[in-house]
Amino acid sequence: MASGRFSPEPLLRPRSVAVVGASERPGAYGDLVLRNLAAAGFEGDVWGVNPGREEVHGRPCVASVAALPTAVDAVFVAIPAAGVPAVVREAGERGCGGAIVVSAGFGETAAGRELEAELRSAALATGLPVCGPNGNGVVAVAARAPLWGDSVELPAAGPVALVTQSGNVGVNALGSRRGIGFHTVVSTGNQAVLEASDWIEAICELDGVGSIALFLEADGDGARLARALGRCAERGIGVAALKVGSSEAGARAAGAHTGALAGDQRVFAAVLAEAGAALASDPGELLELARALAQPRSRPRRDGGLAVLTCSGGDSGIAADLAARRGLELPELAAPTRERLAELLPAAATIANPLDYTSMLWDQPQVLEQVAEAVGSDPGIDQLLLFFDQPDGLEADVACEWEAVRAALLAGAGRSGAAVLLASTLPELLERRAAAELAAAGVAAAAGLREAIACAAALRTPPAKPARLAEIAAAAVIPVGENGLRSEADAKALLGAAGLEVPAGREALDAAGAVIAAREVGWPVALKLCSPVLLHKSDAGALALDLGDEHAVRAAVARLLLLPEAAGATLLVERMVDGADGVELFFAAHRDGVVPALAVGLGGVRAEALDDVAIVPLPASPGRVEQALRSLRAAPLLLGARGGTPPDLAAAAQFGATVGDILLDQRLALLEINPALATPAGCVALDCVAR
Repeated sequence: MASGRFSPEPLLRPRSVAVVGASERPGAYGDLVLRNLAAAGFEGDVWGVNPGREEVHGRPCVASVAALPTAVDAVFVAIPAAGVPAVVREAGERGCGGAIVVSAGFGETAAGRELEAELRSAALATGLPVCGPNGNGVVAVAARAPLWGDSVELPAAGPVALVTQSGNVGVNALGSRRGIGFHTVVSTGNQAVLEASDWIEAICELDGVGSIALFLEADGDGARLARALGRCAERGIGVAALKVGSSEAGARAAGAHTGALAGDQRVFAAVLAEAGAALASDPGELLELARALAQPRSRPRRDGGLAVLTCSGGDSGIAADLAARRGLELPELAAPTRERLAELLPAAATIANPLDYTSMLWDQPQVLEQVAEAVGSDPGIDQLLLFFDQPDGLEADVACEWEAVRAALLAGAGRSGAAVLLASTLPELLERRAAAELAAAGVAAAAGLREAIACAAALRTPPAKPARLAEIAAAAVIPVGENGLRSEADAKALLGAAGLEVPAGREALDAAGAVIAAREVGWPVALKLCSPVLLHKSDAGALALDLGDEHAVRAAVARLLLLPEAAGATLLVERMVDGADGVELFFAAHRDGVVPALAVGLGGVRAEALDDVAIVPLPASPGRVEQALRSLRAAPLLLGARGGTPPDLAAAAQFGATVGDILLDQRLALLEINPALATPAGCVALDCVAR
């Protein structure tokens, strides 16, 4: 885990560099980085560090970091792993700004974990920010400083920053032919000292950043992630993210349902959603989302829907299907718009949204301009997606004709007042020069039809609220108490103290005590074994329901006390709750993800069987919990489907919000109510687990 004391700013804007392991051996890291700096025209001072050389690639060379004539901003370390911790300590003691360690052989293998701990210790002791180890480094485009462990041609400067744990994703992004205008590329590697959140916060402070693309494998520190995303929101910087990797949340949940239903991947996605981030499914989509989000003028500003313009009926149909899957509204065009289009379009065109204006108009760019303006000016439209494919290698006169069509579509769309996104249907058909021109003009572009629909949806996402992310960050640092597991009776006492409804209940030790308890709470009753270690009573057969008299209670006690789970357990007697008009729900507040979160879904055995769960990072307001309940696939059951009497959804939402508050206030690791019965009269906890 990185330390918040360190800022990577010197590595993002270096004015001087030292290369430890400087070499002229082709293919060596110490050779590649020196060649990269020379090819990029880096204007700062560069020294080699190699005790066996006085000069490398025309650069002066010294024997050690301590022998440098001045403390440099960036120390690029490209030597075998065993020697790295000593160099890191030396660089920190010399007062250097930071180090980039591309060497492998650290925490990515069991044998290297101790060495990585030594590296981290050296960095912490001297206050040195370190990128890596086992990464590719940093490409700071504005500083013309490709401190990169691979051959790289410095890209044209743009507004997109990329922070990736995978070095290969960074290499491929820089080598792609998508025409992405990169501002900064960081390969974080093992994140022994600096993690992704540190880089996000530092990049936010740089001029010219429009969006940040994140490729993440590890969760990192949830509080610092939320703070970093909050800073992005404050600065108006778009975020696209691709999170990969399995989690151990299920194992950490100690047998409760929560781990399987609300693992850290889902919690991570929920935090990103709170930050208004766009979630990508692969690296290509990640880059396209970041490219689009870097153009704030392409975000819709009116209250309307999306319109798609293309010259292909097939593309229209595919676009409509993809938009429907993403929940994007394609409104029907208004009557005046349809009348105007009827005047402009050939008879073969079908006036609809998506609109196939047909290729018959490609030789009439002035008409296409009016078509785009008419559709974008429709009162129900606030976003235009223009599909336009242009292959490379066209003859100059033919290319001019294609560019005239593109210019006409953009001119008409620009006059309409709608937000504009131009895209190709296939990734390779977005010409790089055109993409750069669009970016310079503030127009979002996307390569690929599927990616374009994803970008259109991302641009429609409401901006994040920094205050909400600050709440999440604050909740993530609340420590967990040390009381261990709690019995169901103890857990329900917590609920009752917080004002939540629980069934009337008493504990007993034997059959006589259970009968007395049943008389006190009122018939019929439920009887359960009650123990802090007994989490799944139904699986163990450790409960009996709807007991209506003393004989039934005594018989149930006799059976339950024979179970292996009865050792050390008490008997919990509760009055049965009438569930005829109710819906069983599941509420689980937990800390198994990157931040504390509340999971909500249908309760009982259906919780795991249907895997229909929504996640809200804590603290969770009643409004956010209600929104989560309404997002469930099973939401119709909560809204009175097929004439049923709906439960009090507001009461259920307040119940869930309070569950989250109890987890934080009592410093619990887990508080799970499964099921809670939501009825028209309110919400009551039927079973409860706390840890």
